Amino acid sequence: MILFSSRSVLLSVYYPQIFLILTSGSYLALSSVVALGANIICNKIPGLAPRQRAICQSRPDAIIVIGEGAQMGINECQYQFRYGRWNCSALGEKTVFGQELRVGSREAAFTYAITAAGVAHAVTAACSQGNLSNCGCDREKQGYYNQEEGWKWGGCSADIRYGIEFSRRFVDAREIKKNARRLMNLHNNEAGRKVLEERMKLECKCHGVSGSCTTKTCWTTLPKFREIGYILKEKYNAAVQVEVVRASRLRQPTFLKIKQIKSYQKPMETDLVYIEKSPNYCEEDASTGSVGTQGRLCNRTSPNADGCDMMCCGRGYNTHQYTKVWQCNCKFHWCCFVKCNTCSERTEVFTCK
Repeated sequence: MILFSSRSVLLSVYYPQIFLILTSGSYLALSSVVALGANIICNKIPGLAPRQRAICQSRPDAIIVIGEGAQMGINECQYQFRYGRWNCSALGEKTVFGQELRVGSREAAFTYAITAAGVAHAVTAACSQGNLSNCGCDREKQGYYNQEEGWKWGGCSADIRYGIEFSRRFVDAREIKKNARRLMNLHNNEAGRKVLEERMKLECKCHGVSGSCTTKTCWTTLPKFREIGYILKEKYNAAVQVEVVRASRLRQPTFLKIKQIKSYQKPMETDLVYIEKSPNYCEEDASTGSVGTQGRLCNRTSPNADGCDMMCCGRGYNTHQYTKVWQCNCKFHWCCFVKCNTCSERTEVFTCK
């Protein structure tokens, strides 16, 4: 941990193990970040591929935003799967993008899509807020009239194309091996970014006397990331199993096609794809990214994934009883004190054996 400058800027390694630099509500200026020594910072971040490390050294201000975007993706993953046997809890460790799932499963497909979308979202937002150099508002969406609908571009439109391209350059750079998993990961990265791009919002504001809409200016804004999480969760549920098609001469993987279909049909751009079936995630297994379900909370009466029957994989569950006590029915008495009653409630919770 390094403390420096009169503004007490704190540099530390936090959950996704990337350096987060905070100042009183704003990012540190580029010159100050560079003063830390880009080489020192980037060499200490674990798990970066050579091309990623080169980008980090040339754009140390961007690596901060990338780390926040990746963490946003991991947080959303953990939210979307909070009631499942696999709950994304193994992520958030090891590298900027969390612990890689070795099995090319639909869970791995989701993690790649959500983190690629998270990086694109964070970079785009940082550009709009003026927190990154070399980018800003979308310059192509300024002043042009839409004659048919009667409005013109105004305000600051989010430059989603810049965010997506930056995510593509950085996130995809970790795919080094020329194998089927590489093609799977790249496809899912692109699917996550495509979903984000398709959900961009158009916001407008009317201008005129007494609230009339004589003229109207519009601009594009980013969607809430929770919306992207829900959409990608639906894509996860409908994920497509694929297999690799190899070049005839070098036998290297060239593209993916949907498995069990005789024709060479490719998956859709926004499909999540996987090449291996998912493990059951019942027992702890580091090789599959499973932390097991022992000790997990479950719902005794639920028939869904959070129910004790499914969550505990048939091992049974433990019942814990406790009494919750709190102050209630508080009243203010003149003058001058508050008198409360003490309320209590007996509660049961269930955890997997």
